[in-house]
Amino acid sequence: MKKLITTLKNIWSIEELRKKILFTLALLFIYRLGSFIVLPGIDPNQLDNLSQSTESGMLGLLDAFVGGAFSKASIFALGIMPYISASIFMQLVTILVPQMAKIQKEGESGRKLINQWTRYLTVIVTAFQAAAYIGYLKSPANEAALIEAYSSFFWVSTVVLLTVGTLFVMWLGEKITDKGLGNGTSLIIMVGILARLPEAFGQEWGSRVTSGAGGLLVLLIELILLIVVIMGLVMLVQGTRKVPVNYAKQIVGNRQLGGARNFLPLKVNAAGVMPIIFAQAILFLPTIFSGFTSEGWARYFTDHTNVVYMIIYSVCVIAFTFLYTALIFNPKQMSDELKRNNGFIPGVKPGQPTADYIGTIMDRITLPGAILLAFVGILPGIIEVVFGMSQNFSTFYGGTSLLIMVGVILDTLQQIETQLLMRQYDGLMSGGRIQGRQAMATP
Repeated sequence: MKKLITTLKNIWSIEELRKKILFTLALLFIYRLGSFIVLPGIDPNQLDNLSQSTESGMLGLLDAFVGGAFSKASIFALGIMPYISASIFMQLVTILVPQMAKIQKEGESGRKLINQWTRYLTVIVTAFQAAAYIGYLKSPANEAALIEAYSSFFWVSTVVLLTVGTLFVMWLGEKITDKGLGNGTSLIIMVGILARLPEAFGQEWGSRVTSGAGGLLVLLIELILLIVVIMGLVMLVQGTRKVPVNYAKQIVGNRQLGGARNFLPLKVNAAGVMPIIFAQAILFLPTIFSGFTSEGWARYFTDHTNVVYMIIYSVCVIAFTFLYTALIFNPKQMSDELKRNNGFIPGVKPGQPTADYIGTIMDRITLPGAILLAFVGILPGIIEVVFGMSQNFSTFYGGTSLLIMVGVILDTLQQIETQLLMRQYDGLMSGGRIQGRQAMATP
C-alpha cells in the first residue's frame, strides 16, 4: 500500500504526465456528458421500450460500446463505431491495394491523406447507420417515444446530429491521442464499456442476493471466475514465442559492434482484437438490413447464446485471425531486416530459409491463438447460459469488451511506466516491466 501511494505521488509530481492525465479525463468527461443529451423529437420519458429492446443480442453489445447512448437515443448513439468501421476498411485497403500502400509509405503526408479519406468514409458510414437507426426508432415498439409535432424535421435533424456527434467523438479521440495519455479511440470505447459496469453489477447483485437466485455464494463464484478470465486474457494478449537471434560481430575502427544475443517475440495473438471486431461487423450487417430487429432469420445473428451464432462467430474469428495475421505479419521482411543487421537464427540459413522458419512458427502458434480468441468471443454467451447471468454483466466475461479493456489498460499503464522510468522513478511493478505492444528486436 505504501509503494502504491508513493507511485501515485511520483505520477502526480511529473507536470507533463499530470497535464496529460487531466486533459484525458476532461475530454472523456465531455464524451460521457454528451451521451446523455437526447436527440430532438424524442421524449426521454418514453424510452423504456427502447432500453428493453437493447438489453440482449447484438444491439446490447453495440449499446455497451457506446456507454448506453444507443438506448438513450443520444446524439452520440452511434458513438465512434462508424469511425472504427471506416478505419478498418482503410487499413485493409492500404494492405491489399498497392497504390494505397505506396501512399501510406510516403510518410507524414501520406498518413494525413489516408486519415482525411477515413474521415470522409466515416461520414458516409455514419449517414447510412443513422438512417437505419431512424427506422429502428420509428418501429412500432419504439414509436411512442417520438414527438408527433417534430416528425417533419425528425429525419433530417437526426441524420445530421448523429453524423456530427460521431465526428465530434472522433475529434475527441484524436485530441486524446495527440495531447493526452493513451490511444483516444480505444479509451473512448473502454470508458463506454466501463460506464455500464456499475449498473450491470447492480442488476446481478439484485438477481442473486435480493431475489435469491443462487445467493451470495453464486455471485462470489462469478466474481472469482471473472478474475480468472481476466488473468487468462492477459496471458493471451501478452503471450509470445521467443525465437533466439544472434548478431555477428563487426569491427568498426577500434570498436566492436554486434555480437549480442536477442530474440524475436512472435505474439500468440498477433491480430489482437481485430478478428473479433471483423466477426462482429459481419454478424452485425444482417441486423442493420433487418432494421435492428431480432425476428425471423435475424435472430441467429443477434442472440449470442444461440448455438448457430456461436458456430458462425467462432468460424469467422478463426478465419479472420489467420487472414489478418497474414496481412500484417511479413516473415520475408523480418528475414531481410535480420540479414541487414547481421542477425541470424542459430541453425537456420539467412534469407528465404529464415523467412520459411519464422512463417512456420507463426502458423503453429496462430492456430491455438485463434481458437482461444474464438473461445473468448463466445464465452459471454456460455457464461450467460450456464450461470443464468444477465447479458449486461456477462459481456464483461469475454468478447470484444474485455479484450479491449485489457489491451487499453496494459498500453496506458505502459505509457505511465515509461514516463516514470525516464525520470528515474520506480516503475509500476517491482518485478519486471509492464509490456505493451512489442516490436521485432534490434541489435
